[in-house]
Parts: sequence; C-alpha cells; structure tokens
Amino acid sequence: MEKQILVETSARHIHLDQESFDYLMGANEGEHATLNERKPLSQPGQYVSDVRLNLVGPVNPKTGKPRIINNVSILGPLRNLNQVELSATDARTLGIAAPIRLSGDVKGSAPITLVNPLNGRELALKEGAIIAKRHIHMTPKDAEEFGVKDGESVMVYVKTKERETIFGDTVVRVSPKFSLAMHIDTDESNAANAGGVVYGTLVAFSSCDCNEEECCCKEEEHHCCCGK
Repeated sequence: MEKQILVETSARHIHLDQESFDYLMGANEGEHATLNERKPLSQPGQYVSDVRLNLVGPVNPKTGKPRIINNVSILGPLRNLNQVELSATDARTLGIAAPIRLSGDVKGSAPITLVNPLNGRELALKEGAIIAKRHIHMTPKDAEEFGVKDGESVMVYVKTKERETIFGDTVVRVSPKFSLAMHIDTDESNAANAGGVVYGTLVAFSSCDCNEEECCCKEEEHHCCCGK
C-alpha cells in the first residue's frame, strides 16, 4: 500500500516576533512577555498559545466601521517575523488583498492591524497578511521515500466522504525538524469535505513540460519520463 500523508486543516492564525509580542502584551521596558502553550500541534515544538488577538482591516464604506475577525490564536514559539495566515474568505471578510504565499514570504504582502482585546493595544503591520500556499512538511527520509525534493510542486489525491479532490501545486517543504503532514486552509478543507482525520496520496508532479500529444507521465513513479 502506498504511503499516505496526513492532511490537516490550518485555520487562521498569527505568528509574531518577540518585540511585537512584548508590545501587544504590555511588557515592561527591558522585560519579555512569555507565550504559553495551550495545545501542541503536529509539527515538533509547535503549539497553539493561550493568547488570542483581533484582526482589523480597513473601514467598510457601507457600515463606516472597521472589518474585524476576533479571537485569532497566536502560534508558538515566537518567530523572527510577523505573519498572519488567512483563508481567501478571511481576507475578503477583512477587506484586504492578501497574496498566496509560502510561510515566511511576507515582503510586499497585505497590511493588517492586530489588537489585544485585553489591554486595547494595537499594532499596525505594514505587511504580513498572506493566504498560505498549501504545502507538505516532510523529513529528508520522507522526501527520499516519496522521490521528491524541497521546493517541488506535487499533486495530492484526497478522498473523503462524498468528495474526491486532487490538490495540484502543493509545495514540498523538507526539514529534519518536520513531521509528515500536508496543510490546507479552511476554504480548501471545506471544498474537499476534509473534516476529521484525513489522508492524501501523492499522485504526480503538478506539471509536465514534455509537450507530447500523449503525456508520458508515470503516476506510479511520481515523475515524467521525459525527465522534465
């Protein structure tokens, strides 16, 4: 039986650096606020924290009030950048044009304001809001077994109750710090009816450039026989 990949739904969340977190938490000068774990995640060392913030977008011209999504979790541990990961639906709700990017690629992304509802502190980010590109976390051993490399795009077949979906353009991310899992956002999860425990199967690379009238891609080998 072909090795399967756990498919997890990644809901909207926030990553912060220490300086921004300290400011939002109201830490005293020269001191650092502590981000505490509430629930572990599947990726080693990653967790949902006990801190939630509100996301604020531009003013809605119809209502005259800012567009807001409340109670969004900060994930830990703290990072070296600020990033807000949304679904396309979330971005529309907030009225922002968040680009589809891999995690960490925030240059030129959408601005967004973070608010701590407990103390009223606001932090306006000039960039940082993205729609996370679907991806698979793999260890080097996993990548070797699947015959893929870091940065490659693959297609993943997911079968759920009453739905069969192929997710193309899924980026492979390889690190010894990872645990095998594919991450999709809530829009993608709803489209595939992927609630609960769901697994996917890698079926092919996302594209073939051989330009043959009859494509020679061999799905069972996960590559195109033209070598491209």
